[in-house]
Amino acid sequence: MIYHVLPGDAVAEEFKKTNFSGDVVVCRECLVAGDVDADTLPDFWEQRARFILSEYGEDEIIYHETVADELARLLDFDADDEVNLWFEYELFCSVNMWFCLWLLSETGATVYRIEPIVRSAEDRWLGFGKLDPIDLEKCFEQKTRFTEDEIALGAALWNAYRKADHTKLKELATTEQTCFPYLAEVCEAAIDKDTRPQEIIAEIQFEGKAKLEEIFPEFTNRAGVYGLGDLQVEKLIERQ
Repeated sequence: MIYHVLPGDAVAEEFKKTNFSGDVVVCRECLVAGDVDADTLPDFWEQRARFILSEYGEDEIIYHETVADELARLLDFDADDEVNLWFEYELFCSVNMWFCLWLLSETGATVYRIEPIVRSAEDRWLGFGKLDPIDLEKCFEQKTRFTEDEIALGAALWNAYRKADHTKLKELATTEQTCFPYLAEVCEAAIDKDTRPQEIIAEIQFEGKAKLEEIFPEFTNRAGVYGLGDLQVEKLIERQ
């Protein structure tokens, strides 16, 4: 069976317009925000459901049905399955991809990385945003297979990230692997994510911008490596 793991509903809408075969799994998590460390996977899902409720007001039952249960499908894949991970380069997507690789690490499935390869280096943090079906097909044509070592690296990155083990993240960031472009930049962002974004918001506000619609595009321009959406930036503003 062929599966496509997509980084959100926006990409899923464009994906529907393509002719790709296979089943779709949509990753709707935002593991770049909130506590992500738990002793067991069931505890993790419960923890995340409570966080999403407190932070964004989404019902815990809806979280389990549309987020947790969707991602948990990855655990049931096996060696006969092909899994295509459609994830962008920035921290938001990278952390979600690391988690998916951790879930897949014991399945034996054949895993590929589909990245927004059609982007220029300057626009790399824009990801799949506003790409049309033809662009998505071009990305798919240049997919790269994860080696066993790269899948293990993804799982290791997830474990270091969830434990906030900055020493390990720095060590893993030096690993040269085809499926992890910009890894050093992303790991640096992971290490600084609890301080630097807040500092950037403060800098923008000091320059005279006060409203979300003014701050968000400027934040994205300066700190695209974090990949934060308007909801996450709004929360940063509220905490100033």
